[in-house]
Order: sequence, then C-alpha cells, then structure tokens
Amino acid sequence: MFDARLRPVIDVPLNGAGRWLAGRGIAADHVTLAGFAVGLLAAVAIAVGAYGVAFLLILLNRVFDGLDGAVARATRATDRGAFLDICLDFGFYAAVPLAFAIADPAQNALAAAFLLAAFLANAAAFLAFAVMAEKRQLTTSAQGAKSLYYMAGAAEGAETVLFFLLASAWPSAFFWLAVLFAGLCLVSAIARIILGWRVLSRSD
Repeated sequence: MFDARLRPVIDVPLNGAGRWLAGRGIAADHVTLAGFAVGLLAAVAIAVGAYGVAFLLILLNRVFDGLDGAVARATRATDRGAFLDICLDFGFYAAVPLAFAIADPAQNALAAAFLLAAFLANAAAFLAFAVMAEKRQLTTSAQGAKSLYYMAGAAEGAETVLFFLLASAWPSAFFWLAVLFAGLCLVSAIARIILGWRVLSRSD
C-alpha cells in the first residue's frame, strides 16, 4: 500500500549507495545474502527476548533489501538475483512470527500461526499472478522497476516491516498486532485474487 509512495523517496539515496558498492566489486547477491543473515539474527534476537537488538537488526535488514536492487541496477540485474531476493525475503518474513512464537509460546503461538497462514495466502496470490502475468507478457511499473509483475496490495513490504518494528518495540502486544496484521494480509490476498481473476479473464 505504501511501497509505491516510498519509492521516489528512497530510490535516490539507495541508487547512490548501490553505485558506490558496485564500484568496489560488491555483487547484488552478496548484499542479498548479508541482508538475510541479518534478518535471521533479528529473529534469533526476538526468540531470546532481545527486542531492542531485533528492532535495529530489522531496520538493517531492510536497508540491505533496498541496496541489493540498487547494486543490481548499477551493474546487471539477473533473474537469478531476483529469484534469490524474493525467496530470502519470504524466508525472513516467516522467521519473525516464528521467533515471537518461540519467545512466548503460550501468548504468541496462535497469533503467529494465524499470521503465517495469512502470509502464505497473500504470497500465493502475489506469486501465482506473477507467473500468469509473465506467461501473458503483462507488465507494470507502478511499483518501480521489478523483475516480476508486482501486484499491489493492502499488505506489502512497508506494512510488513512496520508491523515487525511495532511488535519488536511493543512485544507484549504481539498477539493483537499479529491478529490485526493477519486480517490485513487476508484482505490483501482476497483483493489480489479478485483482481487477478478479472485481469486474467480479460486476457483469456
């Protein structure tokens, strides 16, 4: 929902940093892997109750997530890199709710399970449409330059990161934050399914 609005703000500094890193021989895949490692450390920090550390690591993970695309644009974007990026992004998104469940199973496990199910529904709608869009050669630049068709939704990267940061800053409220965000993810999934159905019906 907010991703497209944030792109013009963050792309200029990210692209400058990406050119700087590329000029020093750092590849986009290296940044992607480093960011995922930071994300896993954030999940470990949550699992052991170090929520302040987790908050900072989540922010750092997102910086890496923006930088890998900037480095790719400064050198050569590849399908391999885009594939790695989205796989590790979803791995990070799944690790954080799991970490909250580990930190306090009695309080958090049910909400974490609900959230992970909602993540799965939203991701399935997003990725399944991307496959069909590629098959029909549908394109969009509404979310900036992407390696696959990026269908906008109510719950995207910015909203997910905001939820993670709020939960890390206020861990005692994880249950209700997770339930509310899971509801938003389900609304996003339903909207993407309806929109995808309509778009693909027109192109069939």
